[in-house]
Amino acid sequence: MKIALIGYGKMGQAIEKVAVAKGHEIVLKIDVNNAHELNAAHLQKADVAIEFTGPHSAFSNVMQCINSGTPVICGSTGWLAKWHAIEAACIQQKGSLIYASNFSIGVNLFFELNKFLAHLMKQHPEYEVTITEIHHTQKKDAPSGTAISLAEQIMQEIPSKKKWVNTITNLADELSIISERIDPAPGTHKILYHSTIDDIEIVHTAHSRMGFADGAVLAAEFLIGKQGIFTMKDVLGLH
Repeated sequence: MKIALIGYGKMGQAIEKVAVAKGHEIVLKIDVNNAHELNAAHLQKADVAIEFTGPHSAFSNVMQCINSGTPVICGSTGWLAKWHAIEAACIQQKGSLIYASNFSIGVNLFFELNKFLAHLMKQHPEYEVTITEIHHTQKKDAPSGTAISLAEQIMQEIPSKKKWVNTITNLADELSIISERIDPAPGTHKILYHSTIDDIEIVHTAHSRMGFADGAVLAAEFLIGKQGIFTMKDVLGLH
């Protein structure tokens, strides 16, 4: 498999290590110094592109891949206000896309656990739910995309929660997401259900970026030869 890496920071370098170890070839590396090389001619040399940049550039990068006919894996967060435009372009161009707020296999299993626990807890309003996410200080967005995904899952199961807020709140219809930035911290997400009697808590802690890199390469392998928009649930057979 020939891979174009869009974003060659710590995450891109971790993906490269995993991909090369699995016998894949990196045919294009894009970072801030050669962003002008992100074009159809270069992208079409790759079987798939893996995009990990940031909220400022993800939309245009993914759109460039779709318009170039290159299947794309995107792990950048903080840009989903423009998701519908990407979705429409992918359908129109008959493209291939996997977006995930987190590609870690463990986190995606954690998503399933989060949904199941929220389903159980909706019958017990005496418990107040809070999300805490901890990341390194270089992370550009807060709350994390993973924390937002967790919050959206909880709100689907617990209708009394109407929106999430990135602060501590006492309003019954708001779900608190508390963001902490501490070095070094690849990523921790905690879901706490608190009552006057007891607490129930589930936690996922990443030990390194390699879990995210493994999942991104696995997603790229899955996407080859497919058309449409997929999620990590498809990749991991979690439907």
